[in-house]
Amino acid sequence: MKFLLGIILAVSVGFGVFIMAKKNSEVDAKPVFRKDSIPPAVDKNIVAYPDPNPFVQGALKEFEGFIKTVLANRQAPGAAVAIVRDTSIILLKGYGLRNTKKTDSINTHTIFRLGSVSKSVTATLVAILVNEGILHWDDPVINYLPDFRLKSEEATKKLTLRHLLSHTIGLPYHAYTILIEDHTPFDTLIDHLKDLDLVGKPGQLYSYQNVGFSLIGRVIEKATGKKLEDVFIEKLFLPLGMTDASASFEKIMMDDNVAMPHFITRPTPLSSTYYSVAPAGGLNASIQDMGLWLKALMGNQPNLLPPKELNEIFEPQVRATARNHNFWLWKHIRKSYYGLGWRIITFTNDTIEYHGGFVNNYRCEVALNRKKKIAIVMLVNSPGMLADQSIPKFFKIYDHYLDSIKGWKPKPVL
Repeated sequence: MKFLLGIILAVSVGFGVFIMAKKNSEVDAKPVFRKDSIPPAVDKNIVAYPDPNPFVQGALKEFEGFIKTVLANRQAPGAAVAIVRDTSIILLKGYGLRNTKKTDSINTHTIFRLGSVSKSVTATLVAILVNEGILHWDDPVINYLPDFRLKSEEATKKLTLRHLLSHTIGLPYHAYTILIEDHTPFDTLIDHLKDLDLVGKPGQLYSYQNVGFSLIGRVIEKATGKKLEDVFIEKLFLPLGMTDASASFEKIMMDDNVAMPHFITRPTPLSSTYYSVAPAGGLNASIQDMGLWLKALMGNQPNLLPPKELNEIFEPQVRATARNHNFWLWKHIRKSYYGLGWRIITFTNDTIEYHGGFVNNYRCEVALNRKKKIAIVMLVNSPGMLADQSIPKFFKIYDHYLDSIKGWKPKPVL
C-alpha cells in the first residue's frame, strides 16, 4: 500500500512540474515563484546597524534626501543603496518602484543586474581562489587553456591572470564587444582573438576588455573542474550569505522580485546580452548581497579574503583614464589607475577604489575609501542623474561632516 501511494505521489508531483514548465514555456512573462539554490549562510534578512555617531546619521539623512528628491522628480523609477562604515552596514534600503507600470516597491532583496561591476565581484572570487592556492595572480593563461592563442606567440606565452584582470592583455580597445551584443558564441570570440593585431605587449598598456577579461571564467572552470556559476556559489555567494546573487539570465528570469530596467521611467525588456561574458558583465544581485560583499572588502572576512589579497586587487597595475567625469563634482582628480577588477582614483591626500556598471538600462556604482573606512554601492534600474552623481554626491556630503564625525565622542556609560 505504501509503495502504491509513493508511486501516486511521484506521478502527481511530476505532472505538476510538467504543467508548470509547459506554462512557463508558452508565455513571455516571468514566473511568480522562486526556488533558491543557495542555502542561507546568514540570517536571510540583514538589518542595517544604526551608527551611534549623530554626524554619520546626519550625512546619511542628507544623502537619502538626495535620492528621494531625484525619484520624486521622476528622474529614475527606483534604487537601492548599501553603505558600510568600518565593517558594519549602516544603511541598507530600497527606494521607489521595481516597475513604473506596477506598484511593487524595491526592497533589500530586489534583484538588479550589475553590469561591469561583475568584474570587481569576479576579481574578489579570484582573490579567494588565490588565497586557497587554487590560482596564482601571475600564472600563465596557457597553463589552464593550452589551446588559447593571441596573434603573437610571445604574447601568448607571457599572458597571465593579472593581465586579464587589469585589461593589459594588449588587445585593441573593447575587442569584439559589439559581437557580444550580436550574441556571437563566446567560444567563437575567444578563437578570433588570435586574428587581432596587438596594440601592446601584455602588461604594457591599459585597453578595456569584456571578451578578454572573461577568459578568467574559463581559467576558473579549468582550475576547479566546475562550472563558473557553481564556483561563484560555493566560494563567494554561499560563504558571504549572498542568497539572491546569481550568474545567469535563467536565474534572474526565475526570480519574482526583480527591478525591471527602464529608460528614465519607461520600462524596457530584460535582455540576455552579456551573460555569455558573465565575469565581465553577467552577474545579478540584490542590495543585501552587495552590502555583505562590501563588508568583506572592508576586512570583515579575513579568513576568506585576507588583507594580502585585498591589497593585491586594489593595487594599481596600469594608468587608466577615469571616464566618470562626475567625480569632478566632488573634487579634482590627480591620477587614475586600473587594479585587478577595480579602478583606483587618486585625489590630493585621498584615494578611492571604484567601479561602475551599465547594462540593459541597469546601473551599478560602487566605491570604497579604505583610509576613511567608508564604502557605498548604489543600484538603479535606469541610467541617468541618480546613478551618475550618487558616488561623488555621497562622498562630498560625507566629507562635509567628516571633522565632526572624527571629533564626536560617545558619552560614557555611568
